Amino acid sequence: MPNYLGVDGGGSKTAFALVDDDGRILARATAPPSYYFNSNFDVVEGALAQGITDVCAQAGIQTSDITAAFFGLPGYGEASADVEKLDAVPGLVLGHDRYSCDNDMVCGWAGSLAGEDGINVISGTGSMTYGERQGTGHRVGGWGELFGDEGSAYWVATQGLNAFSRMSDGRLSRGPLYTLLTERLDLAGDLDLVSLVIDTWGGNRTSIAALATTVCQAAHEKDAVAARILVDAVAELVVLVDTTRTLVGFTDEETVPVSYSGGMFSDEDFRTLFVDALKGQQADYDLRRPLLDPALGAALYAAKHRGRPLTDDAVGRLAHNATTFDEVKTS
Repeated sequence: MPNYLGVDGGGSKTAFALVDDDGRILARATAPPSYYFNSNFDVVEGALAQGITDVCAQAGIQTSDITAAFFGLPGYGEASADVEKLDAVPGLVLGHDRYSCDNDMVCGWAGSLAGEDGINVISGTGSMTYGERQGTGHRVGGWGELFGDEGSAYWVATQGLNAFSRMSDGRLSRGPLYTLLTERLDLAGDLDLVSLVIDTWGGNRTSIAALATTVCQAAHEKDAVAARILVDAVAELVVLVDTTRTLVGFTDEETVPVSYSGGMFSDEDFRTLFVDALKGQQADYDLRRPLLDPALGAALYAAKHRGRPLTDDAVGRLAHNATTFDEVKTS
């Protein structure tokens, strides 16, 4: 029976899912990040090799047995000179050319809405939206951590670090955020934060973004500054959604399906803030919980590109199976 491999790359991890025509999940795996901008192409090939080896071992197949694959790679399309090189990397691992590549934003959209017209907003290590309507697709955001990715975990974390610095030297009153970051980072002195982030971490995107959970925790503990950071983050994400709605051609009279993916939405309070903010917009948005995770969305996209899209029944079974299948199955 045909099978389809979906790969969702990211700045925190790379996720793999192998499914068949009937909507059964044959294997799942995770591997290290495949974001290459702060490194080189070796990290992409290394992550793909590790994950595909694991998936094939679980399924008891060879890479040549994979019918088709789709690779959603972070940074894809953001450096024109790199596209050809990125396109070639999966072939080195698979040993065949039955695959396609695009940005990982496609995985989030394909999974959350099962390929239906609408918009998916991503708030993970980075942030962006991707939407499609009647074959027209458009991306908004995703300009990177230095001057973009508003509303992402990285953005939330850096806003939190900025607040910590202000609390430390008296520009802001100290709240729970100050104490929580001090404890999490085990700081002997407040200024040690500078050497930790810049020297020890080397400004690592993933390490910094992970601190967003502490900002969320501080907001839960009624830190007013942390709470405002999350409100501002949600507002940025809503702007991404509104802009995408216009650019892909949804009219004011249409109901627009919207879903979400990325680690920030795993925080219930953050998700509630986003729901409330979206309801406050003039446009008619139909906010939906993600039907499938991005890796399974990538597998659906692989089947579609192969000309064998899964039936509605198979997609339904896939969604059911996803709730019971372990994210990583050890062999």
